[in-house]
Amino acid sequence: MPVIKKEDLAAAVGTEIGVSGWTEISQEQINTFADVTDDHQFIHIDPERAVRETPFGGTIAHGFLTLSMLSSLAAGTTLVLEGIVMGINYGFEKVRFLTPVRAGKRVRGRFTLADAVERNPGQWMLKYDVTVEIEGEDKPALMAQWLTLQIVG
Repeated sequence: MPVIKKEDLAAAVGTEIGVSGWTEISQEQINTFADVTDDHQFIHIDPERAVRETPFGGTIAHGFLTLSMLSSLAAGTTLVLEGIVMGINYGFEKVRFLTPVRAGKRVRGRFTLADAVERNPGQWMLKYDVTVEIEGEDKPALMAQWLTLQIVG
């Protein structure tokens, strides 16, 4: 987890901050996510039917499952301001799901600091351009502009 001083943020804007390790999205995770969100569409949970009736060749992860993995992909990869008291997921400016993630595939996050603004004293809004890559695929699973708020003491 790269720690940075607020004075150094401006110089980091526009640079790739880090790339996470690869993480597998298993069928078990997909099934659990389906239960939590009550989204049991067959393309996610029925491997045989997904092979027969979709162009994906098997089940795929929910787009929102892939998106929700950003927190774990960012851990140890994105910036932490020196003296942080807490970090808050603030939301997204833009999210695009580009390529379905097949069950059993591995993904990783690539994070570029797009902007850093002190909104109020000690409250820093960091915007990341994020790409979630799929191992062995040419196109990413998703691209997003992610906002985080860090409170420093």
